[in-house]
Amino acid sequence: MKKVPVVRVVRPDVAAKLGDLPDAVSIAVGSLRESMRDGLMAMSVAVGLVTMRALMDEEITAVAGARHARVEDRAVYRHGVTRGQVVVGGRKLSVERPRARTTGGREVELDTWNVFSNDDLLTQVVVERMLAGVATRRHQHVAEPVGDTFAGTATSKSAVSQRWVKATEHAIDELLARDLSGLDPAVLMIDGLDFAGDTMVVALIITTDGTKVPVGLAHGDTENATVVKGLLADLVDRGLRYEAGMLVVLDGGKALRKAIKSVFGRHVVVQRCTIHKRRNVTGYLPKARRRAVDQRLAKIFADPDPTAGLRKAQSFAKELELAYPDAAASLREGLDEMFTVARIGATPTLRCSLCTTNAIESMISIARTTTRNVKNWRDGAMRRRWCAAGMLEAEHSFRRIKGHTELAVFTETLRAHINKTNSTTETVIGPEYTHTAA
Repeated sequence: MKKVPVVRVVRPDVAAKLGDLPDAVSIAVGSLRESMRDGLMAMSVAVGLVTMRALMDEEITAVAGARHARVEDRAVYRHGVTRGQVVVGGRKLSVERPRARTTGGREVELDTWNVFSNDDLLTQVVVERMLAGVATRRHQHVAEPVGDTFAGTATSKSAVSQRWVKATEHAIDELLARDLSGLDPAVLMIDGLDFAGDTMVVALIITTDGTKVPVGLAHGDTENATVVKGLLADLVDRGLRYEAGMLVVLDGGKALRKAIKSVFGRHVVVQRCTIHKRRNVTGYLPKARRRAVDQRLAKIFADPDPTAGLRKAQSFAKELELAYPDAAASLREGLDEMFTVARIGATPTLRCSLCTTNAIESMISIARTTTRNVKNWRDGAMRRRWCAAGMLEAEHSFRRIKGHTELAVFTETLRAHINKTNSTTETVIGPEYTHTAA
């Protein structure tokens, strides 16, 4: 049986009983012996700070000459030391740094200091911890141990909160300013989610190689046509290329369908999510009937012959009509668009990926998970920032969709189908855009 090693934490009093360092190491480490007793991380930090100071001294010497040296026509001279902060272990540590000035009185910037004092790493650490669910007041407790020798800052609740707000503002700017002209979109998925009591409509592009790309979000009271239209118009303004033809996968909302038709016209075809349809239909049924009806609908929507599947669905709606008229009406609504992907000729694997909104639902699930510890939602701007940060976090774990190797061929067939349908030249007019169909 394989043995799993056990990690033991050594107490400082135990570490203090360790023998002295070998002479060769003692010469190199010198005064770092006390830091070693606080643990490896504390010693590593101390070594790093000593190394940083040595690098800064070397840079000062290069521009100002050796200490106390006589230099003719001196242009730069040493100007004592001052204190500054560097990022270590998820916090800022106050350290001394040497200074230099020109004979004209201008401060000389040290490249070494600029590297070590850059707080981008601290912002990254804050973002990762916040998305992992660490509360702002707990950051100082989860920071890496650097020993009692160094007093860290920038771990207070307010400091972490300010850094998080700045980082998420950057995240939403990045998301809403993405240039989409370089993408080759095959599929656009749109869905709405309840985000802390408000509605967020989010969009995801799947390119012809199967890559998933979050591209936008819109905040509104409900998933209405105005909000969705504004989102789609923004995607077009940022270069979304859809004129050649594209598949749009929706959860079945009428507002979404109306907005798609208004902005894209006949350049796209719509596939309704089969899982949402099954949920909607069974929602009108008593609990005792739901499972059997759901299983039957799943078989109907998976029928390899889309014509036969549509016929079976229509027949099933008639069966439900007498006892459950609302369920029958829900099944008939947009029924033809339940078989769009199958009708175009998708393979079984690709059909599973494109007949549902699972890809965007996965992104939404991750975005929701990142907010599980937020208790006080102040305003819509805060909701937008958190949603954008969650979407970009989800992107880090994305994989290409199942059946992605078949997506390029499917896209060619899809575009040929749309071009054939729009074979006669016509003008498609939306509220903000005018296009000429191919």
